[in-house]
Amino acid sequence: MDKTLSAGSTFTRSARLAWAEARALTGFGMVGLTGVLMLATLPALSQERFLPAASAVVLASSVHTAGGRDSSLRALDQAWRAKPQDLSLALAYARAVFTLGLNEGDLRWFGSAKAALSPWWRATDLPADGLFMRGLVKQGFHDFDGGLQDINQAIALAPGRAEFWSWRFSLHLLKADMAAARQDAETIARLFGQQEGRIYNAVLLYRTGQASDAVKLLNQSIRLADFQDASSQVWLSFHLGEALRAANQPEQAMALWRQRLQAHPQSHLLRLSLAELLNQQGQYREAKATATAHAATGTSNLTDALLMQALLASRGLKAPDEVSLADQIAARLQSQALRQESLIERPKLIYQIAYGRDVAAGLALSIDNWQLQQEPPDALLFAQAALSLNQARVAEPVVKWVEATGYTDPQLGPLIAQLKAHPTWSRGSR
Repeated sequence: MDKTLSAGSTFTRSARLAWAEARALTGFGMVGLTGVLMLATLPALSQERFLPAASAVVLASSVHTAGGRDSSLRALDQAWRAKPQDLSLALAYARAVFTLGLNEGDLRWFGSAKAALSPWWRATDLPADGLFMRGLVKQGFHDFDGGLQDINQAIALAPGRAEFWSWRFSLHLLKADMAAARQDAETIARLFGQQEGRIYNAVLLYRTGQASDAVKLLNQSIRLADFQDASSQVWLSFHLGEALRAANQPEQAMALWRQRLQAHPQSHLLRLSLAELLNQQGQYREAKATATAHAATGTSNLTDALLMQALLASRGLKAPDEVSLADQIAARLQSQALRQESLIERPKLIYQIAYGRDVAAGLALSIDNWQLQQEPPDALLFAQAALSLNQARVAEPVVKWVEATGYTDPQLGPLIAQLKAHPTWSRGSR
């Protein structure tokens, strides 16, 4: 395994980026990484995401060599396949492909990671590295409680590992357990330094309705000498942009993300964040250019999340390729259904609700999704669907979440007010 795993704050920065990139995989928020995907014809949560046998876990041969990637991944793949019962080799391969899935927005790699760990999937005597990696893969398949349990056990065995705490913080945030997330931030500050702790505290601030304070802290952190490496700059830029957006400063957020994307054009996180905000602001031409900038041939190789943003931009532009982009999204969803995948990625919700393909189905998915995770983008879609169908009271869990956490932003705030003022709101609980 990478020697930096035990290097304290050195790996904290990489861990921060990893869970931030995870949010961008398929639509923003960990739902992109771990939401439930199903078509209306499939029973809710009845199918596990498609997982081939270990011997069949392959992608196109070009995946290992595309973009000038070196042979290290291929070597890890070959070593694991030669000795699939060797835990150290399985962990090295699982970490590599899991990280690849985060960085490239390709969820298929999570199946590879799970296949590598399958001999130890129910083991109770794993070392800390094994528990942590299994926990990551579990939450990647929407088993948040199981993932958190494994990560907690890993922390009990190795409390000095920064990445363990970073991912635990992210899972607590995902589950809207702000008290636990705050405790994690305090522990991170104690174990790895006040500079680290302030960053996590800033994330909590804008997620609890104190975006202006978060902007101040993140503006300070992003200038510190210790955080000038590429991973820290991307991670901090993402959160500073989110804090600016929540503080009703979208132009500043977009300017920041444009600047950082020029320096880090391979960041799926920054590209998706910028494309989404540009679409929200009605800047469709730039949104489409941003979403499709790295499409080698047409749009067929875009991640689902970027393809969905390109579709929204095309609709805003009344562009002739809107139909073909919508067909691509529909074909991908149909393909996922045929593979019996059960993860609801955020592009599915956006397609059903924001794009308007089937708002009723989108509302049903939002109800199920909200029981597992509570994040701002999901709250927005849930509220939009409920209002569109004149079923305001159905979105009561979102209103309660806002009241409990204090979170607000310029998009969600008005929708919460509309829900509470809607004629159906006064008709009592469902």
